[in-house]
Amino acid sequence: MSLFAITFLLGILQPSSAQFPRVCATSESLLKKECCPLWDGDGSLCGELSNRGSCQDILLSHAPLGPQFPFSGVDDREDWPSVFYNRTCQCNANFMGFNCGECKFGFSGPNCNERRLRVRRNIFQITAREKNKFLAYLNLAKRTPSQDYVIATGTYAQMNNGSNPMFSNINVYDLFVWMHYYVSRDTLLGGSSIWRDIDFAHEAPGFLPWHRLFLLMWENEIQKLTGDENFTIPYWDWRDAEGCDICTDEYMGGRHPTNPNLLSPASFFSSWQVICSQSEEYNSQRALCNATNEGPILRNPGNHDKTRTPRLPSSAEVEFCLSLTQYESGSMDKLANFSFRNTLEGFADPRTAISNISQSSLHNALHIYMNGSMSQVQGSANDPIFILHHAFVDSIFEQWLRRHRPLQEVYPAANAPIGHNREYYMVPFIPLYRNGEFFTPSRELGYDYEYLADPVNFFQDYLMPYLEQARQIWAWLVGAAVVGGIIAALITGLIVRGCSKKRRTSEETQPLLLESEDYQSVSYQSNL
Repeated sequence: MSLFAITFLLGILQPSSAQFPRVCATSESLLKKECCPLWDGDGSLCGELSNRGSCQDILLSHAPLGPQFPFSGVDDREDWPSVFYNRTCQCNANFMGFNCGECKFGFSGPNCNERRLRVRRNIFQITAREKNKFLAYLNLAKRTPSQDYVIATGTYAQMNNGSNPMFSNINVYDLFVWMHYYVSRDTLLGGSSIWRDIDFAHEAPGFLPWHRLFLLMWENEIQKLTGDENFTIPYWDWRDAEGCDICTDEYMGGRHPTNPNLLSPASFFSSWQVICSQSEEYNSQRALCNATNEGPILRNPGNHDKTRTPRLPSSAEVEFCLSLTQYESGSMDKLANFSFRNTLEGFADPRTAISNISQSSLHNALHIYMNGSMSQVQGSANDPIFILHHAFVDSIFEQWLRRHRPLQEVYPAANAPIGHNREYYMVPFIPLYRNGEFFTPSRELGYDYEYLADPVNFFQDYLMPYLEQARQIWAWLVGAAVVGGIIAALITGLIVRGCSKKRRTSEETQPLLLESEDYQSVSYQSNL
């Protein structure tokens, strides 16, 4: 089936997404500070009649924060989501969602009690049909409005403390672009003042858990949008790559023939418009990104600042990073030394683990290398390569978790930069999730990576179905084996008999070239 046909057929399916639930983006909900929607399954708040969950007060973490953000009460993201809501649905058992209407990651079925494990695969190892389907899903998400969620286009103060809601519709793909912008945007202080040294998803311990959840939610929304429950995000293994081998029209878009900063017209990504890429303009207007189109995707891979990023990461650098035993250290920000997180994020030298913010390595190196929309933090998710890149970064995080098997207590409980303590709710997700919940192996969250799959589990998950088919035809297999054995025995006997006659003739006519001890030695080596 062609890529166009797949896209056309998917267009009739209904969407879902994540951020501010539409049913809670009202003055009534904001003034009441409550987001506890009805679950359609039984018509009760949070599905309480079906014991799915209940509406409860939010329990915030009061653990001390690091010194990086010396303010309090000036940013809507502080103590998330208490500025907007202090009561939300708290789900029971394996239920999840803003109204407890979904299953937790890794579970499925009407009662969310069926375990599921999906496998993410290398984009170069999936079939052409699977690759085209992935590209079609991206395009569908880009042009399908979210029915369940909206984005905030003003601060809580600009909303007159909830009496004048400021929310806007957005498509499914751009919703996640906006989320990445919102979590990393600057703080608007009084007057024209801006505080830039703040980020609720980067430069601190939450970097890896936050993006792990981000990818899971993105994957989950695509599954619901398309009805394809088996969809998984592919990853791009960029170790030792000499260039951007996914930057072709067959994959994520090639280079424009006349303008190297744009994508090839042959790629439908060339028609995509970016949002949330003009942070300085938002700051000057004291406004938030409202998802207005701001131009095409920019990308010029390889023509970047090579003094900051000389080349793409190597396998040796990844392996050194994985050898680091400390997840976090010191100031727990981009100045941390010998920190696995800071080294993988790219603020520390991948050969020494010493902080060096003048260089961009590992994760950061890919963003710099792309030299365009992906190179600016707040708007980087505009480029769909972002998804493939972060899936591979997450797989490195997974390798580290499996190799070192840390307890959850290894993740810092206190004194991390704002938003990054273990029990802090991650911005801007509703329903709510804590950082520490995603400092856990991927299999517990229902997914794995093909190149990391455990052989035992691989046997159970993939080979057992084939062995079951073989069991059903075992009689035929046994019969074929017996007949084959008889034929092989007959042929072997004829060969042995022929060789015996030839050996006797040879021994009678050839001179003795080796002494007996040497001859035995050569024969032994040959037999061995």
